[in-house]
Amino acid sequence: MDADDFPTPDVDVESVDPETLKDRIDAGEDVTLLDARMQSDYEEWRIDGENVTSVNVPYFEFLDDEIDEDILDRIPDDREVTVLCAKGGASEYVAATLAERGYDVNHLEDGMNGWASIYEAVEVERYDGAGTLLQYQRPSSGCLGYLLYDDGEAAIIDPLRAFTDRYLADADDLGVDLQYALDTHIHADHISGVRALDTEGVEGVIPEAAVDRGVTYADELSTAGDGDTFEVGDATIEAVYTPGHTTGMTSYLVGDSLLATGDGLFIESVARPDLEEGDEGAPDAARTLYGSLQERVLTLPDDTLVGGAHFSDVDTAQRDVSGNQTQSDDAAEPAEDGTYTAPIGELVAEMDALTMDEEEFVDLILSDMPPRPANYEDIIATNLGENAVDDEEAFTLELGPNNCAASQGSLAGD
Repeated sequence: MDADDFPTPDVDVESVDPETLKDRIDAGEDVTLLDARMQSDYEEWRIDGENVTSVNVPYFEFLDDEIDEDILDRIPDDREVTVLCAKGGASEYVAATLAERGYDVNHLEDGMNGWASIYEAVEVERYDGAGTLLQYQRPSSGCLGYLLYDDGEAAIIDPLRAFTDRYLADADDLGVDLQYALDTHIHADHISGVRALDTEGVEGVIPEAAVDRGVTYADELSTAGDGDTFEVGDATIEAVYTPGHTTGMTSYLVGDSLLATGDGLFIESVARPDLEEGDEGAPDAARTLYGSLQERVLTLPDDTLVGGAHFSDVDTAQRDVSGNQTQSDDAAEPAEDGTYTAPIGELVAEMDALTMDEEEFVDLILSDMPPRPANYEDIIATNLGENAVDDEEAFTLELGPNNCAASQGSLAGD
């Protein structure tokens, strides 16, 4: 039986929409999840949180009339349990099966696909350049983007194709004209929205240094070279070439206040150097990254904010059903305004990797590389224009964790 092809249950089961579940987690409520996906999917990515208790029991364990008592013993019967799966079909069936046995259950509407559709905009309150800066946050994968608007104009940095309509709607609601859609690099974890926005009349911009990777549509878009500027009302966005994660990696200095670093530097880690050049080229790419950080990023004023294209969604305090810690890495901590941004001076003080000499830096970030992002080769090919995928295929390709950073646990100071 396919995981999404289940009969309508005889018991009515309440559904919870993804936004409501996230609001409960953000509010600090204790939430218990029964994830009915396969173990491999669960281990790759799942819903985390300091107050989240999670247990994985694949849906097929509930298909027999007589469910193994050992399985039922793993599911708490003294609290509400939210069942989830990939798309919402299996979880409704599992929840109904448990409800018939007296469990207090509901199920997550649209499953992890629904969770991946959550996209929030938070104002960067410490931004003190011209205009207003918003940070877009996708909690399912940790993807971040930036919307700058001022005097009737706007620009989006690192947009996602899945949310093309959202950017246009937000610009309309704000009463601004979306002028530019800028990518920091050829992404390996999500499908870029630059081309989709360009077809909607927004000027698409890709790094000039990324074109040599084989971008098939470069002539259709504008390019950003080191030092180029883009005017948004009275605000200026300046391209700052920062290779290392990729050969074309380009950061954007927004209003002389925030550096949108793409995948070069995050608030909890630095970039991994192996996704473009592979294992053989990773050491040289790491040395290039070191130079970019030391010469182009850390030379900016200490109060310049850093905002990456991702944040880590791996939480130290994630617990299993027995209350045991199940992860060991540190999740990124948001600032007081709720954004994943931090001043350069603060990062230097807290992240050992930013104060090492070159060889120490290279050895450290190569020593414990996380798994490469799921489907990263297909995603890169799509972003280069070599693959054509429809919206549903694009959404499916990018499901899962981003894994574009080096393992951050060993990079931060005590």
